[in-house]
Parts: sequence; structure tokens; C-alpha cells
Amino acid sequence: MKRPRHLAPVQDNARVLMSQGYEATGAAAEHPLDTPDTTISVRDTFGIDADMDVPAFSQGSEHVPAIDPTYRFDRDTTLAILAGFAHNRRVMIQGYHGTGKSTHIEQVAARLNWPCVRVNLDSHISRIDLIGKDAIVLRDGKQVTEFREGILPWALKRPVAMVFDEYDAGRPDVMFVIQRVLEVDGKLTLLDQNKVIHPHSHFRLFATSNTVGLGDTTGLYHGTQQINQAQMDRWSVVATLNYLSVEDETNIIAAKVPDFDTPEGRSKIEAMVALANLTRHGFVAGDISTVMSPRTVITLAENTKIFGDVSYAFRVTFLNRCDEVERPILAEYYQRCFGEELPEEAINVMVR
Repeated sequence: MKRPRHLAPVQDNARVLMSQGYEATGAAAEHPLDTPDTTISVRDTFGIDADMDVPAFSQGSEHVPAIDPTYRFDRDTTLAILAGFAHNRRVMIQGYHGTGKSTHIEQVAARLNWPCVRVNLDSHISRIDLIGKDAIVLRDGKQVTEFREGILPWALKRPVAMVFDEYDAGRPDVMFVIQRVLEVDGKLTLLDQNKVIHPHSHFRLFATSNTVGLGDTTGLYHGTQQINQAQMDRWSVVATLNYLSVEDETNIIAAKVPDFDTPEGRSKIEAMVALANLTRHGFVAGDISTVMSPRTVITLAENTKIFGDVSYAFRVTFLNRCDEVERPILAEYYQRCFGEELPEEAINVMVR
């Protein structure tokens, strides 16, 4: 039976959940095992040529991500993540948007049966959301005030892999809270409770970011912050996950959209990937300001299946959200890859 995708509220509605206090109640909220009780072979499980065994749990829980059997692992990124799990390294994955940084961590955790919690560090996540706060609760028919711990103390006390998404967009007060636990034996002090929380021996910490802590140097990622270099120094492994080779990206899309896993379909996917690569090279050259990520290419394939027209699918998937001045360049990219012109009205802005 396929495990349900866990903790969607934490990822998609983190601010609401954490503002109310994060508590694990009931047996379903706890992992059945407190420590890993088995090991897995990296070569057998991930298809990576490495003599490495990694601790894992023989049982899962609702906090363990669902396995995506079509997922393809990047060798270097996977080894960095596995080092985080096996040797308690603090691992940051950096790269362009849509390359699958967070999913990569989740899919490794899924195969280790390791509970995993993702928190998106948007501008609404505050120190109180992470640490916890006093809340009014009903006890024996009376309203009383009690401390409701946040997601960070909850995770610290359990064998949980915590992933901070969009790490470089976090607020300064949040970053200094995280800095306390970046050391391997980093303890969290709750001043309001006069309590010191020691991390569980199998608590793990990961982060994903679009930049390497230097702020938005490309113009793509407004809202990212420069990260204190003393904090960056505490991340013991920093891996880069960027765009894949044409062959690997084609295989991933064919796996995600099986209707295209035919000789004719693969030819069309290769044209989509070639188009995406042209946008990436065009961005680096300064010709355009938007790029097609692997996520965009998958969406393009899915929309092509829905509409039965790759030209229309490209327009609604990508072209219509690009600068009007750049659309003729993108139309030229499309023509070079698919051998057909886009409709003129899709390229030119009509002024009436």
C-alpha cells in the first residue's frame, strides 16, 4: 500500500499550523522506532556506484514521504544527502528553481524510511512559529495558558530530518534561531521555559536555496537575503543541483508522463528539453530574463497531453508569463526546436 504523503499542512500551510503550536499527539504522530535498525546499500537502492551503507528504519510512519518510483537521482547530490543522514552532516542543496532540490531530499528519506518535515521559510515564518508560544487552551472546562512548542523543538527531540526550503529567503530573527542548532550537538534554549533541548541523536538538518548566501545576483530571485557568513560556515556540506543532461531530463519526463514514452513521444520530449536549454543559455547570455526549469518542461509535456497541441501548450505553460519584448526570441527558440512557427498573435501584442 502506498503511504500517504505526509505533513502537507506543514509544507503548504506552515504558518497557520505553527502559529497554533505544533504538537504530535497519538501513536500515529510518532515514529515506531527511535533509532535506525537496519542499513541499506547505496548501490542497490539508488543505483550509484559507491561502496557505502546507510542506516535506515525498517518501518515507516505518516511522516515518511511516499516513494516516487520514477524519480532519478543525481549522483553528487545524493551522496551529499546520504552523508547528512549517515554522518549527521548539515547539508545545504543550492541550485536553480525547479531542479528538484527539496524533492531530492524527500526521496532519499523515503527510501530510508526516515521521517521528514519540510518548512518553507517565507517572510511570514517568524521566530515564534519555529520556537512556540503561550496559547490559551481548555483544560477541565477552564481556560488556561500553556506553552505550545513549535516545529523546531518538536523535531529536535525526534529522529526527524528537517528541511528548510527557500533558506535564503528567511527572516533574520529566524536565521539566528536556526543558527543555534546548526552545530552537530547544537542545543536549543527556550528562554520562556527555562529549558534546554538536546537534539536527538538521529535528528538531521537540511536546507535548500536558490543562492549561496550572497543574495540575488541574477535578478531571478527577488526576496532572497544575504546570509551571515558565520552561519554559512556551519553548513558542513554544500551541494549544487543544477539542470540535468538532455538524456537524463528526457528520461525523467518520459517517466513522469508515460504517454510520451514512445519513440515519437521521446522525440517530442527531446525537442522540449532542447527548447528549455536554449532558454537557459539565453538567460546566461542576457538575452531573456526567464528560464524553463525541469518542472516547467514536465508541465509542458502534461499540458501537451491535455490540449493535444504542443504550440498552444507552450504558450499557456511558459510564453504567456514572459516579457512581451522577449517573446520573439522565445518564438525563434521554439521554431528551431520544433520546426514550426508560433502564431503571430501569440508573439506580438495587439494594440487596438
